[in-house]
Amino acid sequence: MVRLLEKKQRTVNLLTTFAIATLGLQILALFLLTFQGLKIRQLSLRKPAAFVQLIAGQPITVTDDLARDPEAIRQFVSKSMTSMFNWSGKLPPQNVEEVSKPKPDLGILIPTSQGISKKVTTSSWIASFAISEDFRKGFLREIAAMTPPEVFTNNSSQAITAQIAIKRVYPPQKISPGKWRVGLVADLIQTKKSDGRRIITPFNKDLLVQAVDFFPYPLNDTTSVLQKAIYGIRSENLEIYEIRNLCLLDQYNNLSQEQLQQCGIQNTSDSFVR
Repeated sequence: MVRLLEKKQRTVNLLTTFAIATLGLQILALFLLTFQGLKIRQLSLRKPAAFVQLIAGQPITVTDDLARDPEAIRQFVSKSMTSMFNWSGKLPPQNVEEVSKPKPDLGILIPTSQGISKKVTTSSWIASFAISEDFRKGFLREIAAMTPPEVFTNNSSQAITAQIAIKRVYPPQKISPGKWRVGLVADLIQTKKSDGRRIITPFNKDLLVQAVDFFPYPLNDTTSVLQKAIYGIRSENLEIYEIRNLCLLDQYNNLSQEQLQQCGIQNTSDSFVR
């Protein structure tokens, strides 16, 4: 009788030990699954590597989300301004045939502050995506107001072309993390095709540039030419959020408040030229 009780007691202890061990393994597995889930969530929320320093067409990965190469910023400003203010009346060629026979640029209608719609060139409209969204609409209105209608005419005796002649792009000056001030000295040259007469307007501006996030996605065969062009502009992870008049009296050094007022920099109107 005593032996039977001892045997029964041993059986109970083994079952209890096995149950406790199984419960412990399940709790450990639960902790491991929870830890793994948190890690996966962190990876899903992590920003992709920024390929922003587009020097000679070679993107370079940066570790700081707000870091940008100074030369990349200068190239971004120069390329953006060239695309915005080179008005030929023709669309950029997309194939060999269009090199010799470019298609006419019909322009894109933009409502102006006067309540009427005026045209901007297609290249200006595409380049405007280098501008911050809250600044872009006002910028396009100003571009439309200053674009001559003769840019879009087919009459060679009335046609006008324009281009920006950039003389200097100053090295970017950091004003805060991820924000820079870039001076641009240039002339806007409008030329009448019939007789070659030109109107030269100084275009000296301070451009405020900031770093932005951009999440790339694969382009498929159905993507239009415009979509690809806009994608290329946004992929540089930079945008212009303000344009001011550049005062050349100080050779791009700091001015006193009186000198700033003489240069008109204190103006903070809604115009894209501030």
